[in-house]
Amino acid sequence: MTPAPMADEIGTLKTFFLSAIASATTEAELEAVRVSALGKKGSITALTRALGTLSPEERKTRGAELNTLKNDILAVLDKQKKILSAAAMQERLVNERLDVTLPIRPEAEGRVHPTPQTIEEIVTIFASMGFAVAKGPDIETEYYNFEALNIPSSHPARDMQATFFLPSAEKTNQTVLRTQTSPVQIRTMLHKKPPIRIIAPGRTYRCDYDQTHTPMFHQVEGLVIDEKTNMGHLKGCVMDFLRAFFGIDDLPVRFRPSYFPFTEPSAEVDIGCSRAGGELKLGNYGDWLEIMGCGMVHPNVLKNCGLDPEKHQGFAFGMGIERLAMLKYGIPDLRTFFDADMRWLRHYGFMPFDIPNPALRG
Repeated sequence: MTPAPMADEIGTLKTFFLSAIASATTEAELEAVRVSALGKKGSITALTRALGTLSPEERKTRGAELNTLKNDILAVLDKQKKILSAAAMQERLVNERLDVTLPIRPEAEGRVHPTPQTIEEIVTIFASMGFAVAKGPDIETEYYNFEALNIPSSHPARDMQATFFLPSAEKTNQTVLRTQTSPVQIRTMLHKKPPIRIIAPGRTYRCDYDQTHTPMFHQVEGLVIDEKTNMGHLKGCVMDFLRAFFGIDDLPVRFRPSYFPFTEPSAEVDIGCSRAGGELKLGNYGDWLEIMGCGMVHPNVLKNCGLDPEKHQGFAFGMGIERLAMLKYGIPDLRTFFDADMRWLRHYGFMPFDIPNPALRG
């Protein structure tokens, strides 16, 4: 900065410093102008000190002029400082960005919960078989949740003890928290023409709570509809999935006759295991463990969805996602999935890029 002139003319000093203040582009430059004018060695300070050499009358006149100059310079400095400070802040806001989604502490380390991890594994396996993912609402009407699935009003599954019915003035076709993801199958068949090949993972709700049941849990159901699919295709699909998911190539899979209102014929699926020494181990060990239900889609369900059972047929299956996770990763209690216990999550959770099953690697 060019040194201020040392002339006695106050008007000259004022013009000089006002020009210097207006030319300052940073707070540091503005501070340099203030020091040059009003600092211990500043031009205005020097003139103030020289008042003692003047006569009383001159001192009075010159002192008033210097005070006015000082106040004017201070006012302009303050105004310019606010402008430059605001500009500096705006520049920082533009250039300095903070990602608020990052962990507060660098050492913090998150974990993927076993439920979404298991869903990802299930979706990956079925995607390799040509299945798409379908979704539907958690709150359903009785029609989609029961009637369209060939479950009449007298069926035990509609009992108040098993289903969460939502408050409603209607006495028919009430709304419920869906008890399975099967309504997604109904909605898919109503809005999409065959061939259909989908899986429907999602939350489901039932009035139950113990070591192997919770009021809210996750299921995945599958549906295939075309003109040629048969029980053999169902068995092959289920066997391939279970062996890929558990990573056991020779995992025994058994189909037992059963009953579901929405499939005919219906079957329960068992996988081979061992319970020796009180420890459950999956594989070809001579014992069996029930894992899921399946069957050929009931003709009444096809009719309810506007499909001709003389032309179209297909299969459906369903299984509990937490149950699959418990068996694969040795988690003993279903309720712990929903406890939000960080110690549990650190033990059973996964790093974001973990691929625990080698069969899922590309």
